Amino acid sequence: MNKTLYVVDDDQKIRELLKTYLERNNYNVAVAADGETFLDDFPRCAHEVSVVILDIMLPGQDGFSVCRALRSQSDVPIIMLTANAEETDRVVGLELGADDYLAKPFSPRELLARIKAILRRYEPAHTTESAGRYYRFRDYWLDTLERSLLTPQDGWQNLNGADYQLLHFFIRHAGEVITRTRLMELTRGRDMGPLDRYLDVQISRLRQRLGDDGKTAQLIKTVRGEGYVFSAEVTRHKDIPQHD
Repeated sequence: MNKTLYVVDDDQKIRELLKTYLERNNYNVAVAADGETFLDDFPRCAHEVSVVILDIMLPGQDGFSVCRALRSQSDVPIIMLTANAEETDRVVGLELGADDYLAKPFSPRELLARIKAILRRYEPAHTTESAGRYYRFRDYWLDTLERSLLTPQDGWQNLNGADYQLLHFFIRHAGEVITRTRLMELTRGRDMGPLDRYLDVQISRLRQRLGDDGKTAQLIKTVRGEGYVFSAEVTRHKDIPQHD
């Protein structure tokens, strides 16, 4: 079954170009010219949409507002399109929960590569390893099937693709110093640029979810000049004990 992509852009030529190109590459494509139309329509097809391609400069609600509203109801991966060369737009989008960004003008081929990379990284798990679906560290539980995190502060939280991928990687490599380059290749599938703050935003957002203050971080520790280390002891479980 072909996966469904949702393109939200007020430029009719871009919508038509992407719809034609992506359909030729075996995707189903839905389109909307503004954020309000998209948000009204999304609940109807939420279970079908695999990736949302969202322009920042939209009439009415801008892409940032739409991203925030979408994140309140779904963890679907989001690629934001920006015509602004400033780093600020990219960082704001990532802080709001976007998974990737692409600067205009861009080639449809590059967008397709980003879509495929996201789908490879964030494909929902339909089976679990025999060791069990849950990881426990400190007072936290990660459900690898539902991609959700049980925290002592806020209970169960759904994780978007980027947060889940990063936390899952840290957990599986607990105690190991992981370089920024390796983490960037994991989360973006490509090297960092000199001004690319994507990883910094991702680490900061994950620390906030874990209540792990950056200045005195105890779970995700910064190793100066090398990278990061996940310092908690991790165990794997098939079920969560009832007394927890």
